[in-house]
Amino acid sequence: MNESSKLRLALFQPDIPQNTGAMLRLAACLDVAVDVIGPTGFVFGERRMKRAGMDYAAQVDLRRHDSWDDFIAARAGHRLILMTTKGADRYTDFAYGAGDVILMGAESSGAPDFVHAAAAARLVIPLAPGMRSLNVAQAAAMVLGEALRQIGISAAGIAAQNLETAT
Repeated sequence: MNESSKLRLALFQPDIPQNTGAMLRLAACLDVAVDVIGPTGFVFGERRMKRAGMDYAAQVDLRRHDSWDDFIAARAGHRLILMTTKGADRYTDFAYGAGDVILMGAESSGAPDFVHAAAAARLVIPLAPGMRSLNVAQAAAMVLGEALRQIGISAAGIAAQNLETAT
């Protein structure tokens, strides 16, 4: 698949290594590229992250960026879709496209105003009354699933391959 048309998951300054590892595993299994925007709240590659990501992390198309500015320069021309509890639209009502970057905020603090300002859309996962938020890795899985469903999972080369082996 063309690099510019591949769906991407971006992690803004993640601070829990186990969540980062889980999202790397998720991305590897779904053939989604990942951008990690530093600084991270842990030593990247530490044992807890590797344990959560298992050996899948080595299979992901991973790009690390030292700063937000470095990330923005590398992803110029891509639509940034921010997942936030302050989102204006439901994630299921949004029309995703090839090349979109699904951006997840830091676990402890979300995304600052300048990240919100850079996003083409700010989406929310509706929750039951009184609930604050989902785990970031669970939220990423839900949104990537919806985005891939809309785009057509076969665009990632997965559906056709899985259907062929199942028959």
